[in-house]
Amino acid sequence: MKKKIVALFGSNVFGGNTDKLLNEAIRGAEEAGCSVERVDVVQANISGCRQIYHCMEKETCVIRDEAEKYFTLLKEADGIIIATPVMTYGIPGHLKSFMDRCQPFYMAKYHRKNSFITPEHAKIRKTLFICISGMNTPDVFIGPVLTAKAFCQIIDAGYVDELLQNDMDTIKDIATKPEVLKAAYEKGRTLGEAVTKAR
Repeated sequence: MKKKIVALFGSNVFGGNTDKLLNEAIRGAEEAGCSVERVDVVQANISGCRQIYHCMEKETCVIRDEAEKYFTLLKEADGIIIATPVMTYGIPGHLKSFMDRCQPFYMAKYHRKNSFITPEHAKIRKTLFICISGMNTPDVFIGPVLTAKAFCQIIDAGYVDELLQNDMDTIKDIATKPEVLKAAYEKGRTLGEAVTKAR
């Protein structure tokens, strides 16, 4: 059976630079033998976390939208790819809301001490983080990386690799940087090979 990777697309610009990098990473993972389910987060019918804390005692979220469908995808995934641009030194609101809605994972793992992910599965689950920034400043990726790492800890999918490309306001089109597209492909393939061999 093929290993499953969930690819979270955090931009609302389809066909843009983040999209191009994600597609290359997906291609690499698929060529490594994995099946990839892409989630265009901006199109997901998910509202923000309301801090009701229903999930402190229950496995589900009290808000009735599509979140449970995506929780299932994340639980079953052997690997995760997150692709996003930087927005105000963080990640875009739709992606952040998606991550915040994963509080049931947090409560299961840290509050009830009974993670949704078994220890055996957690050992092989890995995440590739792809992020681009228009600015060329030394600290522009600090916020997005910290957020991604926290999310990975919550859902038990280790943050193992990243592709960070700044100065996109100057570069404009990532197609002019074939070496970066190649890196996205290679990192996606490496992720796919790692989860395929691990179990």
